[in-house]
Amino acid sequence: MSVWLGPILQESAKLLQNDGEMESGLKVLWITPLRALAGDTVNALQTSAEQLGVPWRVQLRTSDVGSSAKAKQRKDIPDTLVTTPESLTILLTYEDFRSRLTSLRCVVVDEWHELLGTKRGVQTELALARLRKFCPELRVWGISATLGNLEQALATLVGPERSRDAVIVQGDTKKETEIASLLPAQIERFPWAGHSGGTMVGEVVGMIDQAKNTLVFTNTRSQTEVWYQAILKTRPDWAGMLAIHHGSLDTSVRQWVEERLRAGDLKAVVCTSSLDLGVDYPLVEQVLQVGSPKGIARLVQRAGRSGHRPGVPSRLTFVPTHALELVELAAARRAMHRRQIEARLPENKPLDVLVQHAVTCGIEGSYRSEELLAEVRDTTAFESLTDAEWEWVLKFCKEGGESLHAYPEFHRLQHIDDQYCVTDKRTVRQHRMSIGTITSDAEVQVQYLKGSKLGSVEETFAARLKPGDRFLLAGKLLELVRVRDNTAYVKKARGNPTAVPRWMGGRMPLSSELSAAMREELAAAARGEYREAEMEAVKPLLVLQQKWSRLPSEKQLLVEQLEFKKRHLLLFYPMEGRLVHEGLAALLALRLSRIKPITFSIAINDYGLLLESVEVAPLEELKTAELFSIENLESDIGESLNSTEMAKRHFREIARISGMIHSGFPGRSKTMRYLQASSNLFYDVFAQFEPDSLLLQQSRREALEKQLEWKRLMATMQRLESLECLVERPKKPTPLAFPLIVERMRERLSSETLADRVLKMQQQLEIAAAH
Repeated sequence: MSVWLGPILQESAKLLQNDGEMESGLKVLWITPLRALAGDTVNALQTSAEQLGVPWRVQLRTSDVGSSAKAKQRKDIPDTLVTTPESLTILLTYEDFRSRLTSLRCVVVDEWHELLGTKRGVQTELALARLRKFCPELRVWGISATLGNLEQALATLVGPERSRDAVIVQGDTKKETEIASLLPAQIERFPWAGHSGGTMVGEVVGMIDQAKNTLVFTNTRSQTEVWYQAILKTRPDWAGMLAIHHGSLDTSVRQWVEERLRAGDLKAVVCTSSLDLGVDYPLVEQVLQVGSPKGIARLVQRAGRSGHRPGVPSRLTFVPTHALELVELAAARRAMHRRQIEARLPENKPLDVLVQHAVTCGIEGSYRSEELLAEVRDTTAFESLTDAEWEWVLKFCKEGGESLHAYPEFHRLQHIDDQYCVTDKRTVRQHRMSIGTITSDAEVQVQYLKGSKLGSVEETFAARLKPGDRFLLAGKLLELVRVRDNTAYVKKARGNPTAVPRWMGGRMPLSSELSAAMREELAAAARGEYREAEMEAVKPLLVLQQKWSRLPSEKQLLVEQLEFKKRHLLLFYPMEGRLVHEGLAALLALRLSRIKPITFSIAINDYGLLLESVEVAPLEELKTAELFSIENLESDIGESLNSTEMAKRHFREIARISGMIHSGFPGRSKTMRYLQASSNLFYDVFAQFEPDSLLLQQSRREALEKQLEWKRLMATMQRLESLECLVERPKKPTPLAFPLIVERMRERLSSETLADRVLKMQQQLEIAAAH
């Protein structure tokens, strides 16, 4: 809010000088990454302006605002506009918008860390560069509480040329953050992931009961639905005082929860990251985090949702879903105290976003190639853009490149009198509908047969449902009646759900900073040092791991070989997160199979990877340096994984952002199957007729980075190559091996059968550990 006071006080002084006369026009543009954040921001800015006697109108412009209200804003623009990167970019397609920026003094980018390192962040960079061209004296502020690379974040925000004159302002008052754990009564020495910590529901209910208001954070929307039901089942008298909040709920549902939370009417809200950004709810007394947050910044961010009053510390209580998460929490808290917050690295030359921007600028007005190139290079994302790359982008926008020049719909830019512009009205309409970089599975709206909308589920989930199937959404048990016109019509149901919606992106890997901190905690335990309460709680598990195998130091890599149920298991524990382990497992399987023809089955988690085979793997025949060498790494990854299919999946996003495929118009949306088939067709055309297409090359790079965290994988390989390799041969699955074995079993068993089998295995191993 201190950023807001600058332009408000400046306006107040002008009002005194001008006898209350106020200049009309837009003065402050406030960019927020979340629609849920936007409404609260509008209320806070409007209230403070009124209290300080400045008669500014603060209005909202997001996809939640109706078209008639947006049309009125363009004719009578408010003094302050709170918007998202997508809505701002759409505004920049209107020629008259430039003339309304003469009074613009300040742009504020809220929660900049949420945009940095994403294509939405690049979209914001390009929009800011355009605004700087229109308003050379523009001041730009970025607000962020949790970033490990502030200097780089600053340069990305203001542009590389202005970063030398820009400043970082940090508050003098250090906010106290207290992190504690809700320790289980009994620690499982053979833990496994996937059962959502259901045994802790009673303790969680007890914590909620002791506080006036509680936010219960989970990492996925599916977990949110499950935990809401579990809490309500334990305390049915909380009906009406317990709410649920996540991004797939209808806007009206989310707004109702936010208003009641702000008023202090709710006992607790079970939520995802939809509530962990900068919304201020002063009445929230405590925060519970179910499951590891997987990152230090996320832990700090969520803790900050409580204690939003001067002098009041932020408090978060961690609820583990399995025992090893206690090690993660101990490591995260120690790293937090040392300010080892994760960095967000800027995106580098995502040309699909640049293609979209080139068309956007051509709709707003005509431009010369060299003028827009200079503007684009005024961003961190494209400061190294070459002339050849820029010419390729313009050619692609003008005629679809070499592969699509025969199709008029891809001739979006016209080159007239040495200037580029868009003249086709259908192209203008279609482009405005498609602006943005957020891509996900197509969604199916969910609403009652006779009544309100509840939210949405992904098309892939809805396609598996049959009439009569029951599922959870918006904290309600629903029965599917029918699916028609991209809407699932439902009615209230009784009994138990037959399915729980799953949304893409649910499983987050450990961050590199948290991985390093976790390895440090385990190394301390190997020396007999248990430095945190969580480490003392999990000591029985780690002592047994040490007894049956080893706990590695920071300079050692633990490898276990054992025979289990007539299968040979080879387990590595790099502790580098599931995405890195996915690539590493495929790579190790390939390199071992070159020594001896052998087929491996693979399982991974955040702590390690498992290679299962009928024969013993030839581990001794490969030196550590050879096994983890980065030589021929990219070609080996391409051979060990279906890199073409990976690239095709990511090409759909690129094709959508660059305007090759379109999701359809309102009421006529296209299915995900259609979009994927279309993007696959484009991919094959480029691969055959234009193999040097820059968008094709981008899809391959992004597939490696997003699927396997490519840069981190290379750094991990180099780290592992330098470590001492400890090969242990335990007679039974160790505590670290057990969750990987369960992951392997998960592929072959239903959830109920798996739980029974796991319980039986745990009992057998506990008997063995007792002797």
